[in-house]
Amino acid sequence: MSNLWSLEGRTALVTGGSRGIGAATAATLLEQGAKVLIVARGEESLEKAVSAWRDDGLDVHGLAADVTSSTDRDRIFHRVRELWNRLDILVNNVGINIRRKMVEYSREEYEAIMGTNTDSAFRMCSGAWNLLKKSDAGAVVNILSVAGLTHLRTGAPYAMSKAALVQMTRNLAVEWAEDNIRVNAVAPWYTRTEMVETLLQNDAYRKEVLDRTPMNRIAEPEEIGSVVAFLSMPAASYITGQCIAVDGGFTVHGF
Repeated sequence: MSNLWSLEGRTALVTGGSRGIGAATAATLLEQGAKVLIVARGEESLEKAVSAWRDDGLDVHGLAADVTSSTDRDRIFHRVRELWNRLDILVNNVGINIRRKMVEYSREEYEAIMGTNTDSAFRMCSGAWNLLKKSDAGAVVNILSVAGLTHLRTGAPYAMSKAALVQMTRNLAVEWAEDNIRVNAVAPWYTRTEMVETLLQNDAYRKEVLDRTPMNRIAEPEEIGSVVAFLSMPAASYITGQCIAVDGGFTVHGF
């Protein structure tokens, strides 16, 4: 029964894995026995993260690459084939945001958000399919946001990009079931990362966030990573097509 809760020997690719939720996810996968390739654009932060994990004796590799680039995506999958020639777990974590009112976005800003958050995840899934099929139990976990489930003050393009991933998750879960690939999503609420630290330093805004959160606190990155790890485990082998909100009760909080 203990094997249900282990990722021993499994192979995983985590995008945006050098910091924040991506790093917490990679760390949890590694602690559970997985071999992990983390991808990030920032070479310095990537090398620092990989070095620290290797010092702890963990089986981790890093690759500096931009998942919005078709050339870099080819490099990523070439590296996966070099390392393992199969992939058990794909975590699409990369995401950006630019906060504006709807009519204030430039074409370049809109395309950057949609390209990074939605198109890159679609392309990563497509590129990973043959590698995931070689697994006896492939798992894809897409990192979304509760902005894809309900209105937030994040701006329309960000919310649209995350909502699109919810439907992609559902479609692929059905389409890839015959290939023994499960596809799920995790939708965090405010989580203690660099991306939101500036917002949360505003006392009035932080109070508003906490007032709308029944558990009355900000999530830690590890609390997101642990759900991703669970969805990747044999213990979750009958769960697919689901979007799990890790939000302290935010999305079910009425008045």
